[in-house]
Amino acid sequence: MTTESVAQASGTFTIGGDLTVNRLGFGAMRLTGKGVWGPPEDRDECIRVLRRAVELGVNFIDTADSYGPYVSEELIREALHPYDGVVIATKAGLLRTGPDEWPPLGFPAYLRQECEMSLRRLGVDTIDLFQLHRIDNKFPAEDQIGELVTLQKEGKIRHIGLSEVDVDQLEAAQKTATIVSVQNMYNITVRSAEPVLEACEAKDVGFIPWFPLAAGPLAAPGGPLQRIADDHHATPSQLALAWLLKRSPVMLPIPGTSKVAHLEENVAAAEIELSDDEFDTLSKAGSASG
Repeated sequence: MTTESVAQASGTFTIGGDLTVNRLGFGAMRLTGKGVWGPPEDRDECIRVLRRAVELGVNFIDTADSYGPYVSEELIREALHPYDGVVIATKAGLLRTGPDEWPPLGFPAYLRQECEMSLRRLGVDTIDLFQLHRIDNKFPAEDQIGELVTLQKEGKIRHIGLSEVDVDQLEAAQKTATIVSVQNMYNITVRSAEPVLEACEAKDVGFIPWFPLAAGPLAAPGGPLQRIADDHHATPSQLALAWLLKRSPVMLPIPGTSKVAHLEENVAAAEIELSDDEFDTLSKAGSASG
């Protein structure tokens, strides 16, 4: 396998029945300043990261209007427009009032405004995957999702996704819209979203685990992650990504970074094939430490 197609080793998933992507993608939250606020320390390196990701076969990039805010989307446009087969997913539904502050806002007119602004920043007529960043309990969920359906009918959104929902919320949303993806926190040690993942598998809905690399004590020297990683001449982080990829065919991990070297390490995880025994060992160890 050539260097230029590393991400293809992760296999493919077709989002919404018409957007086929390599399963190991890239999360663009870290292309910003401290607290996901303002511009990054090294803007040129972030541009290089995005371009290198695509060179390595990454063709699914996840961002949000709130990353910066706006900074991540603007960098993606500068680095990659007109995208040429790369699926750019974005999100709306959170306000930014300062570093590390993320109050939800699901007022339908606000969601419409943010969709329109993301279209402009990304330089597209249609956003491939537009995700509701959070369901805001101050407004009826069907109104928030219904506004995205209206935008979809207008041709401004191709597909609709959700973020941080439970099974009941997902099933309720599916009565209003065709939901093609769910983005919840999930990793080898934090698996509270397991029921949502299983619901996604049942309906062939993409599951995008954010914070995919958390391993904590599991990655300690001499621990199970390190031991199996050594057998694969890999890092514990790479093994954590390989575990996610093996866990489910609908899994779309999106590790993020602002450094090219770290990006290359993450994408190389696509080529790691865990045995069933290794997968089970890691699953049990993750459950014990989670």
